[in-house]
Amino acid sequence: MKRRSFVKQSIIGGAVAAVTPAVAMSQAKTTALEYYELRVYTFKDERQQKITEDFYRDVFIPTIKKLTKEPVGVFTELSPAGQSKLFVLIPYVNFAQIDHLFDQLENDKSYWTKGSAYLNAPASDPAFEQLDTSILKAFKHSPVKELPAKEERIFELRQYKSASEAAGKKKIEMFNDKGEVDIFKRLGFKPVFFGETVIGDNRPNLTYMVTFKNIDDKAAHWKSFVDDAEWKKISAPADYADALLVSKITSTMLKPTAYSLI
Repeated sequence: MKRRSFVKQSIIGGAVAAVTPAVAMSQAKTTALEYYELRVYTFKDERQQKITEDFYRDVFIPTIKKLTKEPVGVFTELSPAGQSKLFVLIPYVNFAQIDHLFDQLENDKSYWTKGSAYLNAPASDPAFEQLDTSILKAFKHSPVKELPAKEERIFELRQYKSASEAAGKKKIEMFNDKGEVDIFKRLGFKPVFFGETVIGDNRPNLTYMVTFKNIDDKAAHWKSFVDDAEWKKISAPADYADALLVSKITSTMLKPTAYSLI
């Protein structure tokens, strides 16, 4: 089996197990929800990061623009401890597009030729140390991404991990049914997406990305959120307490690369 085929089948096979035919049929009858692929790269040095960034800037993003017309976001850490990780956000209009794109890329000879330094990097001299990938399904109350203006901006990527499937669903209920998404939008957080991780590590979890001008702007917005009367009302019931629903919160501050389309 070709290496590319194996990689594709490994990822998509896991996805099919997570998203059953019954769920797919149900979704087809409702509002279309986007899916997002989140890739997180770990590098040992600047050389590896340059190879990977060159690939995304010069090969991957132009190819995706041609094939899907979807904007790919590429981000580095705002204040890295050592070599920065690289975060790549790839939107899909639906789940089926993930599989279709794998087929298109596998059969695109130009893509493999132009991206050879990254795609065919030898085991003795790899282009990255580790690649972690997650597939996320958009929340029904925020079914599609919202792109921020191309101006001064930083991003916060937040993940809420839950100790059980039930707790994770309850936390998502706060966003979807109780109005938490609307509070973020009303207070000017400029959210890019909200998604439930259907494939990936640390499940169950939800992940979302919000936008700020700078760190001071971030602090001001989160203060307004904590002080918001509607948020206090939503979070007041005992069964919505974070102590019950969230076991770990991870916040990562990011800045877009010069070539990022988000």
